[in-house]
Amino acid sequence: MGAEMRRIHVGNALSAFGLGFTVPYLYVYVAQVRGLGAMTAGLVLAVFAVAALIVLPFAGRAIVRRGPLPVLLTALLTAALGALSLGLSSHAPTVLLSAAALGAGQAVMQPALATMIVDCSTSETRSRAFAMQFFLQNLGLGVGGLIGGHLVDTSSAASFTLLFAIEAAMFLLLVVVMATLRLPQAPRVEGAPTRSGKSSWKQLLGNRAMVQLCVLGFVLFFACYGQFESGLSAYGVEAAGISTSALGTALAANTAMIVVAQFAVLRFVERRRRSRVIALVGLIWAVAWVTAGYAGLGHGSQEMATAAFVSTYALFGLGEAMLSPTVAPLVADLAPEGMAGQYNSAFALVKQLALAVGPAVGGPMGASLHTPYVVTFLLFSLGITYLAVRLGRQLTPVQNQPSLRKSRVVAQGGATAKSLAA
Repeated sequence: MGAEMRRIHVGNALSAFGLGFTVPYLYVYVAQVRGLGAMTAGLVLAVFAVAALIVLPFAGRAIVRRGPLPVLLTALLTAALGALSLGLSSHAPTVLLSAAALGAGQAVMQPALATMIVDCSTSETRSRAFAMQFFLQNLGLGVGGLIGGHLVDTSSAASFTLLFAIEAAMFLLLVVVMATLRLPQAPRVEGAPTRSGKSSWKQLLGNRAMVQLCVLGFVLFFACYGQFESGLSAYGVEAAGISTSALGTALAANTAMIVVAQFAVLRFVERRRRSRVIALVGLIWAVAWVTAGYAGLGHGSQEMATAAFVSTYALFGLGEAMLSPTVAPLVADLAPEGMAGQYNSAFALVKQLALAVGPAVGGPMGASLHTPYVVTFLLFSLGITYLAVRLGRQLTPVQNQPSLRKSRVVAQGGATAKSLAA
């Protein structure tokens, strides 16, 4: 990695570390510590999603016009202001406004940082760059959540103020780290569509491969990430009798699998077609849902049910590790020259939609409709495999398997050498 990429990865780790400090404790802070009740706490979580959905359509255009760095710095300052004011707020209106600022800033960071990774990488190195990003994000979230859990005290509002102040400091530190970054212009991938005179959104919607990838992305996030802290956890507690400590173990198993498997699967992923890797993830997640079904519906011992439930989260982690060097680089490779910010923002918008709809659908089903819940998301996982195979037909060979680009260069170089020798 070059110096610029190292600083971008430090930025990813710092932002994730800051988020891990506060996100797991938002509900407790608003509802109990500030005494604003469950309704306000639920509204705060909803405001995060709504703020992201509002700002992301504009973020892509701003990244294209201004570049990712100014947009990132603006998002960081907004998030820092929101985090600090949230830690000091004691009334519902100020808490909601602070949450909106924090949610908007966090949402814009993702496509801005992703576009910076694109600008500092090539099609050959991009998979490893995004794998490192995902690894550091999970490590930062885990470490931040662990440290934050030891700092908070539900009987002391000051401990939560300290927590939000540390999060704001992380964002401001990231401003300092990123302020002097100089971004090169990454070369465009062979086969990506060229820029036209149409508006950026019309151009994006006219790219059939990108539209299919967005549909696939929605199903991916809806069927996996949208269930972690809502439907799947409710299903585990209600159907499988999983204790809260075992649920924590399952979440830890998910993170541990990502940390251990991320670079172990990278070489496998780099040598395969992206569409086939995503299709394989769908099958792995289908096995995960079958395992979850056994945990809640298999009528085995409690120990077996707990082991099966923890294995479910670990299998999801394996799939996530395979997706991180696959999906995000594919979004970048589908983007026309100079349009990576727009495409990254559009995909982030799809992700936010899935994360908003997923808990709303999965939560009630997981808590009460146990068999339909497992069957529904088993079918969604198989749908991922079907959609991935369809997407592969829309991709050029190099978009689907970037390693072919290197082999073609080598082959062309060999042919040139032979002709010169002759």
